[in-house]
Amino acid sequence: MRSPYFSILMLFLTAVFHAQTPGPQSESSLRLKAKKIHESVITIDTHNDIDVNNFTNEVNYTQNLNTQVNLPKMEAGGLDVSWLIVYTGQGELNKEGYQSAYQNAMDKFDAIDRLVKKYAPESIELARNSAEVKRIHAAGKKVAMIGVENAYSVGLNLQNIENFHKRGARYMSLAHNGHSQFSDSHTGEADGVWLYNGLSELGEKAVAEMNRVGIMIDISHPSKEANIQTIKLSKAPVIASHSSARALCDVSRNLDDELLQLIKTNGGVVQTVALDQYINLEKYNANNQASQELYKKIAEELEIDFLDRDEISKLTGDALETAYTNHDKILKVAATRKTDINTRFPLVNVRDFVDHIDYLVAKMGIDHVGISSDFDGGGGIEGWEDASETFNVTFELVRRGYSEKDIAKLWGLNLLRVLDKVEAVAQKIQKAE
Repeated sequence: MRSPYFSILMLFLTAVFHAQTPGPQSESSLRLKAKKIHESVITIDTHNDIDVNNFTNEVNYTQNLNTQVNLPKMEAGGLDVSWLIVYTGQGELNKEGYQSAYQNAMDKFDAIDRLVKKYAPESIELARNSAEVKRIHAAGKKVAMIGVENAYSVGLNLQNIENFHKRGARYMSLAHNGHSQFSDSHTGEADGVWLYNGLSELGEKAVAEMNRVGIMIDISHPSKEANIQTIKLSKAPVIASHSSARALCDVSRNLDDELLQLIKTNGGVVQTVALDQYINLEKYNANNQASQELYKKIAEELEIDFLDRDEISKLTGDALETAYTNHDKILKVAATRKTDINTRFPLVNVRDFVDHIDYLVAKMGIDHVGISSDFDGGGGIEGWEDASETFNVTFELVRRGYSEKDIAKLWGLNLLRVLDKVEAVAQKIQKAE
């Protein structure tokens, strides 16, 4: 028979154990923890589109414009680094198309230069490598970086890849929505039309040149076959600057498990994108269908055309850029007038977004996942509708049990690791020349 003293001792130890074991954390304590983490890590959003009309003496990012990203919104939300995108819509594969695309790219490079050198040099600085990101952040400034969306603007002259690098570009995609001179696009899935069944011969040379000069290869928009070929050819890790998990949302812009494994093996990173229809298509479609009449009414009030995303995807060049701009204008007005619709048909939200982060981390490991918004290019979800709400992503990560170390990796360290590796590979190639 056990001694009564043994029973008393066990009761005492049980009481001590329960006193030392924390119970469920309150919402306020979680928020406080998340705030501390959010302030301590470097938050990097790898995909923010720009409009050159917002980079003038009269209208620029020092003001709280009706854009999802600008300096006041970055400050309010604790977003430290914004990759500003030199985007060019896909046009004709001819001399005139290439010239127009190149000029469009130069206009956007120039716009970013004006922001960091003329309009707000005391508030934001352009970074070209991870050391500069850390230095600028430590100085209390916001950081701008540059990505090129669609190598169509390179034309047929591969020297332009190095020219873009000199202007500050540190990643570039070989295609967007529509096949380029370098690569098939994911859009070929819709009609079964392919130009190269992957990369063109020029595209293979572009991969080698991007490795040589030190530009990360972005695989968010090319076709799956093009991406497989790119990963096999590349001597450096690749990134998907704004893509999510196809297993959770079956759209051609997302990455299936085979690609996720290849990216992991390659040492790359997938920047999960907060774009509603790439996160939860069922929820997006239900809300969107219920909102169509409102969108059309707002378009009439604004005296602009309303096109749905399927119609927009068929456009090219300037028409495509105009359609994206009009679409964003309509959605921003609609956001203030959709309360009843959103109650009946809930919006895609931060929880849905972090579901994708969870999935990617489970499939690839914490070292291969990052975060992006696609703000001012179609992105934005309930809870992270613009840069001022960036904290909400960190809060949800903390709520799910991610550590500060893991959150730092997701918010930017993984991306900077890849950037460092790409730079090291370029230096090795150049040294061997």
